[in-house]
Amino acid sequence: MKNVAVIGAGTMGNGIAHTFAQSGFKVQLIDVNDDALRKGVQTISKNLDRMVAKGKLTDADKLDTLGNITTFTNITEGVEYASLVVEAATENVDLKLNIFKQLNEACPEDTILATNTSSISITQIAAATARPDMVIGMHFMNPVPIMKLVEIIRGYNTSDAVTGTIVELSKTLGKEPVIVNDYPGFVANRILMPMINESIETLYNNVAGVRDIDTVMKLGMAHPMGPLQLADFIGLDVCLSILNVMYEGFKNPKYAPCPLLVNMVQAGKLGVKSGEGFYDYSESRKAEHVSDQFLK
Repeated sequence: MKNVAVIGAGTMGNGIAHTFAQSGFKVQLIDVNDDALRKGVQTISKNLDRMVAKGKLTDADKLDTLGNITTFTNITEGVEYASLVVEAATENVDLKLNIFKQLNEACPEDTILATNTSSISITQIAAATARPDMVIGMHFMNPVPIMKLVEIIRGYNTSDAVTGTIVELSKTLGKEPVIVNDYPGFVANRILMPMINESIETLYNNVAGVRDIDTVMKLGMAHPMGPLQLADFIGLDVCLSILNVMYEGFKNPKYAPCPLLVNMVQAGKLGVKSGEGFYDYSESRKAEHVSDQFLK
């Protein structure tokens, strides 16, 4: 398995493409337009430059990695020879179901179809194909080239053979695979998102400010990044989407998103990607609190 297609050139997609390409795989990076692909490859190049500057890679390694990546705007052309497809599109169930219907038609019969979804049911995604036994979750962590964990999520029909293949493949990428079952949020987000949501509730209830909450979790719980800053890096819209999936899946009010999170997403304050969330990233400057309008 040396030919991998990656659907989506955004934050997760370009990180996944980077990781496979750096490990010697031929990668077909696919997105809807050339602009998205150009930005994705530029991000990979910049991240490789950082690794070269730190002495983790050579200039030749960088060139080899970039040389392993080919870009496509057409799914059918991009997956024609793929042994594995990893979908990393926006966390939207209808979009993913549509992509997997296309992949089922376009991919060779023995191609494994994986999704990087952070919360959506693998079983539901697999049902959009005629090969549910060959559909699996590969939930990488961000930033993908650095973080070791990959959640391997088995759908209801995912075969033992496919699961074993993806576990071994993850190890060749230098990752630590953990097999989990297909329930909303899996393991990582089932635990992480309620913590982030409770941190937002703590802010919403004026118990403490943004920086104070993050400092307590960093210094008191030894977290490398505070939960509110982490939410900014994940994307507040993504956090909201995951919480909604878990709330709908479990019908448990503990997963209901905080009204402050809902308001911020509606106002376009999505974190790093929009330049402002719980912190201000517009001028490489971090604000100490959310704008008062969100706390009224």
